[in-house]
Amino acid sequence: MCDKSMTGRGLLAVAMMAVALPVLATDARAQQVVVIVNGEPITALDIEQRSKLTQLSTHKAPARTEVIEELLTEKLKVREAKKLGFEIPGSEIDTAYATMASRMRMTSDQLTATLAKSGLSPTTLKDRIRADMTWPQLVRGRYQQSLQIGEKDILTAKETKPDESVGYDYTLRPILFLVPPGSPAEFIDGRKREAEALRGRFQGCEEGIAFARQLKDVAVREQVVRSSADLPEELRKVLDSVEVGKLTAPEVTKLGIEMHAMCAKKESAADNTPGVRKMKETMQNQRYEQKSKEYLREVRRTSMCQVGQLLLPCDKYKPGMTSE
Repeated sequence: MCDKSMTGRGLLAVAMMAVALPVLATDARAQQVVVIVNGEPITALDIEQRSKLTQLSTHKAPARTEVIEELLTEKLKVREAKKLGFEIPGSEIDTAYATMASRMRMTSDQLTATLAKSGLSPTTLKDRIRADMTWPQLVRGRYQQSLQIGEKDILTAKETKPDESVGYDYTLRPILFLVPPGSPAEFIDGRKREAEALRGRFQGCEEGIAFARQLKDVAVREQVVRSSADLPEELRKVLDSVEVGKLTAPEVTKLGIEMHAMCAKKESAADNTPGVRKMKETMQNQRYEQKSKEYLREVRRTSMCQVGQLLLPCDKYKPGMTSE
C-alpha cells in the first residue's frame, strides 16, 4: 500500500517545482552573459526584455543583433558619462517616465502595469530613457562651439537655397474670460458666446481693450511680442489671418476662454524668418548627428568588449560574435 502522506508530499513537491521552473528559467537567462562591455554584462534576459519593449512600441519584432547593438551602445554612452562625472539623477529619470506616461494618458503606475502585462520591467524602459537623456548633453557639452551656427553659415546656406519666406513680429494682448474649475458645459458655452460677442464688436486695441476691462470676470493680460520664426506653422497661419485690431477665435484653456488681440504686426528682420529658423535647425541637427557619430566611434575604439574568453576593443566587436 502507498503511504498517503508520502503521496501528498510528492504531489506538493511536483507542484512547487512547476512554480519554480519559470523563476529558474528567468534566473538562468539573467545569468547567461552574452557580452561584457567595460565590465558591465549584457545578459540574455536584457536582450529578451529590450526585444519585447521594441516590439511593443513598433509592433515589429527586432533582430537579435540589432537589440544587442542597441544595448551595447547605451552602455557605452552611460559609462562615458560616468567617467566624466556626469550622471542624471534617478528623480529626473522618474520624471521623464511620468511624462511619457502622461503623453499616453496614463499615470506612472498605470504605465508600469501595462508593461508588466507584456512581461516587461519598468527598468528596461528607464534604462533606455537614461541613455537618451545622457548622450545629447555629453555631445553638446563637448562640441558646444562647433555646433553653433553663425551668420556666415546662414549666408552660405542662403546662396545654395535662397530663403523666400517672410517673417512677422506680432504684438498681442491676451484676453481671458475666466471659467472656474469644474464649471458645467452650459456655463462654458455661455462664456464662449460672451467672448464671440466681444470679438464681433472689437474694432481696435485701444478702445477694445478698455471695453474688455469693464466686462465681468474678464482679465486683460500684459502685452506680448511673438516672432513668427518661433511659432509652429499652424499657429503662424492663424495669426497671419487676423487683421490688426481684431481678435483671434476663442479657445478653451485651463483657466477659461482665451483670445488674443492683434495690436500690431510688422515684418521681421531678414535673418529672423521661419525659413531661416528652419534652415538653422536643420544645420544644427546635421552637425549634432555628425559629432555624435564621431564621439561614439571614439568611445567604441577606447572601450573593451568581452565574449567568453575573447577580449577586444568594442569597435571590433560584432553582435553574435562568439569566442570560438
